[in-house]
Amino acid sequence: MRKQLLAIILTLSVLAATWPAPAAEILVAAAADLNFAIKEIVAEFEKQSPQRVKLTLGSSGNFHSQIKNGAPFDVYLSADIKYPAELEKAGLTEPGTLFTYAIGRIVAWVPRKSPVDVEKLQTKAFFHPAVRKVAIANPAHAPYGRAAVSALQHYGIYDKLKDKFVYGENISQTAQFVDTGAADIGIIALAIAVAPTVKAKGKFWEIPLEAFPRMTQGAVILKAARDKDNLAAARQFYDWIKSPSSQATLKRYGFFLPEGPARN
Repeated sequence: MRKQLLAIILTLSVLAATWPAPAAEILVAAAADLNFAIKEIVAEFEKQSPQRVKLTLGSSGNFHSQIKNGAPFDVYLSADIKYPAELEKAGLTEPGTLFTYAIGRIVAWVPRKSPVDVEKLQTKAFFHPAVRKVAIANPAHAPYGRAAVSALQHYGIYDKLKDKFVYGENISQTAQFVDTGAADIGIIALAIAVAPTVKAKGKFWEIPLEAFPRMTQGAVILKAARDKDNLAAARQFYDWIKSPSSQATLKRYGFFLPEGPARN
C-alpha cells in the first residue's frame, strides 16, 4: 500500500511539473471615457492571448489616489497624462512605460427626443427653455469635467450656468444623468457619444478643440505588477494598447491618435 501511495504521489508530482501555469489576471484601471472602446480592445486581446483582463472603469483622479495608496492595479489608462506622470515621478511605475495612447474630445449631448437642437444652437443650447440642469463630470477628479469647465469659460458662459450643474462621478455617470432625465444637457466624451448604443439615444455638438486644453491621455505599467508572471502579462496588454488593431478601435470611437492635432 505504501509503495502504491508513493507511486501515486510521484506521478502527481511529475504531472504537476508539466502542467501549464495558470494565466495571470491583468488588473486594468481605465478612465470612464474608454468604456466602450476598451471593452472591444480587451475582447480582441483575450482572443489572441491566454491572459485574462479584469477591467475597472472610473475617474482618472480617483484611480490616481487609489494607486498612491497601494491599489494593486497592473496597468493604468488615464484620461489625463498628468496622473500617470505624477506616479512615475513618485517611483510607482515601471521605468519607461509612460506613453500617450490617445487625445480626447468633448461634446454637448442631449437625448434624441429633446426639443433642443444642439447641433444648430451650439453654446446657445445651454440656455434653451427646456434646459434646467446641465451635467458635467466632477472637475475635482475627472479630466473631462475640467475640460467642460474650460470650454464653458472659453465661451464666457460658465458663471451663467454653474448654478444648473449636476456633477457625475465620472464621464459615464454624466452621460447617464442626461439619459435618465436627471439633467437636460451634458458635456461628455465624444468616445461615449459615438458608441452605437449611446448614439441611438442622443444627438450632439462637438465642442471645438480651441475651447479647452489638449486632452492628452496616458498609460503606464505600475510597479504593483512586479510579480514576474503579472508583469509579463501586463506588458503583453500594454503592448496590445499600442497595436494597430487597438489604435484603429480608439480612432473609430473618435479619439485622435497621438500624432493628431497639436495645440495647447
